Amino acid sequence: MNDRIRVPEVRLVGPNGEQVGIVPIAKALELARESDLDLVEVAPTARPPVAKLMDYGKFKYESAMKAREARKNQAHTVIKEIKLRPKIDPHDYETKKGHVVRFLKAGDKVKVTIMFRGREQSRPELGRRLLQRLAEDVEELGFVESRPKQDGRNMIMVIGPHKKKTARGQEEAGAV
Repeated sequence: MNDRIRVPEVRLVGPNGEQVGIVPIAKALELARESDLDLVEVAPTARPPVAKLMDYGKFKYESAMKAREARKNQAHTVIKEIKLRPKIDPHDYETKKGHVVRFLKAGDKVKVTIMFRGREQSRPELGRRLLQRLAEDVEELGFVESRPKQDGRNMIMVIGPHKKKTARGQEEAGAV
């Protein structure tokens, strides 16, 4: 920027984007001072380097605002977790399934964990059957992102929503 540019000549671009041409650095700095703007190097690797006349403070502010807007519109992936046991009561299963349905409707992923204790560890098919049943019960809202995997005393499966999180889904998630 300005006096920090250490090349003999630059390809100069005017404040409105028009090509001025290849000019010595001293003339470019003089033009910048006359128009009360900064000389900013925009393409240092080009031959000769490209410099533009612009208000650098305004440029930095606008690029910060664009970055902020992009972050605001970014969808945040949230993973909710539900824990079950292999010997779950039918009513408890329905309650947990309701939570999974609510999370999927809000656009969040759901990590379903089945915890095995004691002798239950020798019967992983019970957990696999329970996870399969849950996946079938919520298949209209979400799909199985990762198949059931045994991880020590736990069996884990991830269910993702069919549709991405929307503004309405985020509002509903905030209201809950």
